[in-house]
Amino acid sequence: MSNAPHRIVFLDRESLIASVRLPAFPHHWNQYPATAHADVVERLHDATIAITNKVPLRAADLARLPNLKMIAVAATGTDILDLAACRERGIVVSNIRNYAIHTLPEHTFALILALRRNLIAYRADVEAGRWQHAGRFCLLDHPISDLAGSRLGLVGYGALGKSVAALARAFGMEVCVHTRSPVNDSTVRQVGWDELLQTSDVISLHLPLTEQTRHMIGAPELARMKRSALLINTARGGLVHEQALADALHNHVIAGAGFDVLTQEPPPDDNVLLQLRLPNFILTPHTAWASGQAMQVLADQLIDNIEAWAAGAPRNVVA
Repeated sequence: MSNAPHRIVFLDRESLIASVRLPAFPHHWNQYPATAHADVVERLHDATIAITNKVPLRAADLARLPNLKMIAVAATGTDILDLAACRERGIVVSNIRNYAIHTLPEHTFALILALRRNLIAYRADVEAGRWQHAGRFCLLDHPISDLAGSRLGLVGYGALGKSVAALARAFGMEVCVHTRSPVNDSTVRQVGWDELLQTSDVISLHLPLTEQTRHMIGAPELARMKRSALLINTARGGLVHEQALADALHNHVIAGAGFDVLTQEPPPDDNVLLQLRLPNFILTPHTAWASGQAMQVLADQLIDNIEAWAAGAPRNVVA
């Protein structure tokens, strides 16, 4: 690499609530709390290294940034980037890996447990005074189901899927997996798409958003699920057709859903899932990844990636 100081620009520093150490090589550092896409080129005009969490960098942007040599993504997903354009221009892209192997699985099970035990409905009952005026010591107006003995269907079996599977086994669940790659793991059973949809009591998504996976679950897939099943999505909003899910919940096609992601983020006020006021639907604002511990691991790995690239040994390379 050149001996001249690198110019590093962090486009959306406020997206990472952690201590970010400065790279241990000569550089100029600049950071912005957030960046609108219209301001990307101006803010990166002389940058050699860009850091972005969710600010997109498209082919037209990259064409106007001849000095850019590396993009360090402060996340695992890279769908915000035009990877083909990065390869064409020789821009190295590194992402973050395996930092959320505790926080995201825990969030996944928080959603599953809240839904299986109807916590939202029971909390509403308490707030409405129904328990206080009940004729007996407990209120049993909503069904409660154990996880033990039920089947978890995982779509995708990377590091996060494996961590979710480990928690599922601790709860006594049977785990089946649908993924394109062969699974060499005797603790789970690899199944076809139809079997996973039709036999799982809980389906949890753990795969990236691509043109092949976009809307992989829509009305036909929801109709093939058990009426008692839950759908959990802590991966990417675009994996599920949102209107189809809203219709399925209103019409009791499935028992419930827990989502941490939406197709557009931040979502517009008229997003169909934001309008749902159902005890069997829980929506959290893309926080499954964001424990304090996980964000610090992410921040440390982010700078590790930059330092490795500057030393001529790039790591976690996706382009």
